[in-house]
Amino acid sequence: MITETIKKRRSVRKFSNKKISDKLVKDCILNATLAPNSSNLQLWEFFHITDSNVLHNLRKACLSQNAAKTAKQMVVIVTRKDLWRSRSKSNIKFLFKEFKNGSISKKSHEKAKTYYNRIVPLLYSEFFGLLSLIRFFLAQLVGLFRPIYRQVTFIDKRIIAHKSAALAAQNFMLSMSYFGYDTCPMEGSDTLRVKKILKLSSESEINMIIACGIESHDGVYSKRFRVPFENVYNYI
Repeated sequence: MITETIKKRRSVRKFSNKKISDKLVKDCILNATLAPNSSNLQLWEFFHITDSNVLHNLRKACLSQNAAKTAKQMVVIVTRKDLWRSRSKSNIKFLFKEFKNGSISKKSHEKAKTYYNRIVPLLYSEFFGLLSLIRFFLAQLVGLFRPIYRQVTFIDKRIIAHKSAALAAQNFMLSMSYFGYDTCPMEGSDTLRVKKILKLSSESEINMIIACGIESHDGVYSKRFRVPFENVYNYI
């Protein structure tokens, strides 16, 4: 079943006039939030766009490509690296509750508290870029003598947030495919204009804009092409 769903999902460039259910799209976004993500910080937000005026403006910001022009709804996935403090606290609160319920051991609870109270702030705190540089040079120095985690700079944290958001995006698109809806992740867009349209904070970054609808008869432009599997598969 999962293989069928994956094969069914295509980037649809043109949608029919058929309407899609707000609730079903929302349910697929809920599935997106179940995606694996770095440190379970969930540094993302999801914007479910159904308002006709906002859709009109987003279509222009998406360079008026066919997928945008014919989309019945859009979902914009945003990274929020700046929310690491509040998301850490949410994890601590949840884990404390699980400890009180007896779901996790005292040792596991203490290790988790240490991670979110010390390790996460050590990795995510910034001060005009200086902390990133210090972390980078320390990691390189220690790495001369033993294996060490090296993705410690501000840019690394951005990449990690976007990787997690991309996993959520795939959850969303596969869920839509399962329910008989179609999607198109659109790389071509003016992300600054998108941020203004959605009134996003300066710390927000657009990860993906996904057009949603039901495929028209000519919505998929060609058969799927992939390079030969043996060119990308390495068995060790």
